[in-house]
Amino acid sequence: MESKERSPHTNNSSAEITQSMEEDPLVDGPLISPDALHSAIKKEFRNIPTFWVAILLLILHVTFVCLSVLLAVYCSILEDKADQCHNYLQDIESQSVIIFAKVVLWVLFVGFERFVQYHHSGARSRGYLQFYRSTRSLKHLPLLIHSVGNATVLLILSTKMSLPKPEPFYVYLLLGILGLELLVAIPCLLVYTVKVMSFNKNRPSPDISQEECSHAYSQHGHFITTETGFREGSSLGEVVEKQADLIEYLKQHNTLLSKRILSLTSQQIRD
Repeated sequence: MESKERSPHTNNSSAEITQSMEEDPLVDGPLISPDALHSAIKKEFRNIPTFWVAILLLILHVTFVCLSVLLAVYCSILEDKADQCHNYLQDIESQSVIIFAKVVLWVLFVGFERFVQYHHSGARSRGYLQFYRSTRSLKHLPLLIHSVGNATVLLILSTKMSLPKPEPFYVYLLLGILGLELLVAIPCLLVYTVKVMSFNKNRPSPDISQEECSHAYSQHGHFITTETGFREGSSLGEVVEKQADLIEYLKQHNTLLSKRILSLTSQQIRD
């Protein structure tokens, strides 16, 4: 009987506590508009300024190959022009000039790879994991191509020292390597440039925001979900890497979100 008599009072007290918790604001000050917070975070998008470096390297690469072909033809293949060429180059062999210029170009590609890696790592930390993975191979391929070309040039030089043959033979081999490098590197740089320019133009939201938007009903009434775990046929290493990147981004995103909330709250209190 006593428990039955106390139950109404208990229910009333719990209702009063719940009501008081709902009425009392958790944070002193005005509430923050979700639109204001979303617009503040949306401004955090940063363009990736690597496409213009890729275009510049592409122009330098084409110019280098064209000048190398002219120099090799003028100084090594055309015998009647050899004397004039030696006077201009001060008795330096044309092949030495081409190889030296190729080394300089390789150093520029090393700097390009480091520059791209820096900006892509920043995009990865900001939540653009899909973009980072889609360009991971493209940003390394040009440097890899030139490194393989350098190794092949060294092999040709060593062969030239041990197996003497007519001079034009090794010149043709050198020009063939330069042309092959150009044919392989140009598509890589072009595809990379298009991807980065498209990314900057579209200004997408981080991957986690896009996944949240995809959790909605489609036109046919089916619920759309994204694959955040392991599925049959998927790579376990890729799933683990994606989850690790996602956790790292969410930590940084929560820190940024807390700073934005405090900043907007203090701003509204002052207003």
